Amino acid sequence: MPNRQHYQEKLDTLHQEILRLSTYVEELHRKGLEALMNQDYKTAEEVIQEDTKINDLQLRIENECANLIAIEQPVGQDLRFIVTALKIVSNLERIGDHAVHLGRHTKRLYNQSFMISMAPINEMASIGLEMMQSSIKALLEGDADSARKISARDDEIDEIHGRFMKELINKMQENPQTIEQGISLLLIARFMERMGDHVTNICEWIVYAIESEHVELN
Repeated sequence: MPNRQHYQEKLDTLHQEILRLSTYVEELHRKGLEALMNQDYKTAEEVIQEDTKINDLQLRIENECANLIAIEQPVGQDLRFIVTALKIVSNLERIGDHAVHLGRHTKRLYNQSFMISMAPINEMASIGLEMMQSSIKALLEGDADSARKISARDDEIDEIHGRFMKELINKMQENPQTIEQGISLLLIARFMERMGDHVTNICEWIVYAIESEHVELN
């Protein structure tokens, strides 16, 4: 019984550290968006530097997963959860990388007036971050149905992304002098669109952890 209790405590710690990583990623994204919208060079630099917190926690979680597999030799749902944890932290780290890209492009766009409304960027980011935190909740609660529903929201991001890209390309065609800024905005929009894809990947792994079934969502 003591050994089983110790093992369960390790699994519970893994749950909490995944939650902590997702919280770090969300905070960094919000900070990156704030830097972009306010053209705040100092905050953009802080976002770039703070990425190390995410990378360090990712490595710690991955090491804990490896140790659990090697020492505890889990089977069944426990093993699927640990494998899923490895996949999820990888996707969370990539979402964190997009926040760093926001910081870098904020520095490139410093003191420039935006050629187009940035509201769609904020909207895509808001949906993506909501999806991310909801997916972690679904993981911790073992809710595969919620994971499926969360992934469907990626369509909302794709639709906003498509409209933004179309408008942005039209602006660039009308005024070639905007092309340099336009390329940065195209990339920023792509980072926001990719967030939905990463969360969809997370949701697919949640379904696998719970139902032992590989699915392709959305």
